[in-house]
Amino acid sequence: MSEQSLEHLNQKLRQRRKFLNLAGVGAGAIAAASVSPVAMAALPELVSQPDANTAPVLFAKTGRPYDPVTTINGWSLPWRMRNGVKEFHLVAEPVVREMAPGFNAHLWGYNGQSPGPTIEVVEGDRVRIYVTNRLPEHTSVHWHGQRLPNGMDGVTGLNQPAIAPGKTFVYEFVARRPGTFMYHPHADEMVQMAMGMMGSWVTHPKQHDQRIGKVDRDFCFLLNAYDVEPGSATPKIMTMLNFNLWSWNSRIFPGIDSFNVKQGDRVRMRVGNLTMTNHPIHIHGHEFEVTGTDGGPTPKGSRWPEVTTDIAVGQMRQIEFVADELGDWAAHCHKSHHTMNAMGHDIPTMIGADHAGLTAQIRELTPEYMVMGERGMADMTEMAMAIPENTTPMMTGDGPFGSVEMGGMFSILKVRKDQPAHSNANPGWFKHPPGTVAYEYEGETLAPQRSKIAGASAMPMKNGIKQEVRIQKPTQHNH
Repeated sequence: MSEQSLEHLNQKLRQRRKFLNLAGVGAGAIAAASVSPVAMAALPELVSQPDANTAPVLFAKTGRPYDPVTTINGWSLPWRMRNGVKEFHLVAEPVVREMAPGFNAHLWGYNGQSPGPTIEVVEGDRVRIYVTNRLPEHTSVHWHGQRLPNGMDGVTGLNQPAIAPGKTFVYEFVARRPGTFMYHPHADEMVQMAMGMMGSWVTHPKQHDQRIGKVDRDFCFLLNAYDVEPGSATPKIMTMLNFNLWSWNSRIFPGIDSFNVKQGDRVRMRVGNLTMTNHPIHIHGHEFEVTGTDGGPTPKGSRWPEVTTDIAVGQMRQIEFVADELGDWAAHCHKSHHTMNAMGHDIPTMIGADHAGLTAQIRELTPEYMVMGERGMADMTEMAMAIPENTTPMMTGDGPFGSVEMGGMFSILKVRKDQPAHSNANPGWFKHPPGTVAYEYEGETLAPQRSKIAGASAMPMKNGIKQEVRIQKPTQHNH
């Protein structure tokens, strides 16, 4: 064999090994690799997304036209038209998701990412989805919120046999009503959803509906949560509530892309919740209305202005507003712990405790010891302490005035005068007009006075206790 032929063979072997690594280990990978070319020839092209950036919108090249959505830190899945049917190909597989710069999580997802790609169709479309399983265990897909034949609902054992590793199943139904939906497994659901298997589905209206208005910007993302210990890469699947990573589309701030719009744009945000708790989503600087749920568009008479809407587990909310205030506006979950990155759950509160004497003693044994948390945690962002290799700081993200001190479910609505249509390119930091930024008072300050007036009670106490609460550092631990 010639050197050229040998090198060609080695290249083929390297490609095969890479494919098997991406497909997963064990029987699932072997089975996926052994599907015959004849069987695969009928499948739509397999399209994967290699990175976590927000992809450009996907306009319809075939089928009915629609106004596409922008999936934050995601993308929309292309399709092929075959005999009037819109065909998609989803591949359930192990993925590596960059949750923030320098922090990669080993998850399960679809087509190279978690969440999987957004599926966009038009009301009345007949849809055929091929689902190939490259996981090490069986799976299925439930089309959350859809009206469809019972045998297409995707509950393993109830509506269909499980999709075994290496097998491909076909789902086919008509997209009967417009709205925003989700897809996720209904097989070993606790494990597979905890590992990141989910995606968004948008059905656009085929004709004008007075309840569904035209918008200039249409964003879509999912709420999900993980328990990934700092320094590790795989989520703990048995966690029920104490998650340490609260994410939008499996990204955490500062890894979440901003919502970039033009002043005067009518903006729609479609948000689905597949975590284990509710999330009050809050937008600064604007009022919005809830214009839709996964049950469909809300009647106009039922809407009222809000700045926060609570999204329960398994729900989707569609909000709309006019972006008429220029600036960089925070958008986030209003649960304060959900705007933090990986944090411990057993850390004592040390605010007010005097460490002075103890610190000196500890430094005799550990010279690099430093006090943590006696004045709050904000100064931790400035210390740049060493952290495990595969994680990200608890509070991070630098803004034009210093640290933003955020993490988790946090992003920015950037409203500009000249943002191009259909572009989510980041316009940079907002340039504030003179005199519109809060500033430090430089005049004479008054000495603080402590009030001696106690708060009144609803019913007076007979024997009031005149004792204020003081923090006392424990001298020993009793176990």
